[in-house]
Amino acid sequence: MTATDVARGVNGRVAKTRQRNLTRLEARTNSERARAEFASTLDALEDKLNVPKQVRVKTARAKVRLRRFADEQPAAAVAVAVGVVAVVGVSVWLVVRAAVDGT
Repeated sequence: MTATDVARGVNGRVAKTRQRNLTRLEARTNSERARAEFASTLDALEDKLNVPKQVRVKTARAKVRLRRFADEQPAAAVAVAVGVVAVVGVSVWLVVRAAVDGT
């Protein structure tokens, strides 16, 4: 066995060790990435399935849109408000009338 054979054997072992360590590092990196993706997926599902939170978000967005609409077109906003009040008033009147006529 010559010195070059010994050097090749050492270099070969070093190369295998480096490759094994690199593979371990890649596995750890892939594992951390998968955990992060899983956590973000769980967070997204939690947000999607949390009904009270979704109601708060949708309500806040609707308020912003209504305020913007009222600022941009005040006459149309007043007309919409009058229409809503009229519909609610007529509905209440019809329910009360039906209740009174039914007794």
